[in-house]
Amino acid sequence: MMHIIPNLLSKEQVCQVRQALEQADWTDGRVSAGHQALKAKHNLQLDQDHPVSRQIGDFILERLGGNPRFMATALPLKVFPPRFNRYQGGGHYGNHIDSAVLSVPGTPHRVRGDISATLFLCDPDQYDGGELIIEDTYGSHSVKLPAGDMVLYPGTSLHRVTPVTRGARLASFFWVQSLVREDSQRGILLNLDDAIQNLTLKLPDDPALAQLTGVYHNLLRQWSNT
Repeated sequence: MMHIIPNLLSKEQVCQVRQALEQADWTDGRVSAGHQALKAKHNLQLDQDHPVSRQIGDFILERLGGNPRFMATALPLKVFPPRFNRYQGGGHYGNHIDSAVLSVPGTPHRVRGDISATLFLCDPDQYDGGELIIEDTYGSHSVKLPAGDMVLYPGTSLHRVTPVTRGARLASFFWVQSLVREDSQRGILLNLDDAIQNLTLKLPDDPALAQLTGVYHNLLRQWSNT
């Protein structure tokens, strides 16, 4: 399922991130593309070893770790270091599915891409086009969020970015290896967690809370892969 995480970054934080990115040197995004993606990928990308990329990436990871909605939705085990791309002048990315397993540069570690993530760093009125189109069993979903908001969607999804015909679209993108590999199981756990939180607000002394919480953790214990 697709999930929106609002306000991962505040407006002030987005402004600071964009100022740093505007001063950085961008390269052809096809440098990091696989064989098939070479034909579909037309954008600019910040080198993963660039100091700005590392600095902002670490900041985003910190924000993710402190965001309860992200933690409940993704149930993260590993997060691939955030990367950054820029679309302008007709730049786009054709239909593709992200790699299943990604090697973390400079380390022996690998991350299974259970969840794909895009953090928008420009408001929708700052550019034309640039919609993230995600295909799933329920059809096509067009995503173009306010700066600071993030979308999570299954890594198995076919998706694309439409051409940017005015302005520039800046975003951070990365992948998450979840404790729970199956998207449907993550959805059940999130619904159960939401129900527990709502019940806690309305009936904090209800003994059913302990039972429901136990069910949640027992399901997580059964479904998790560590």
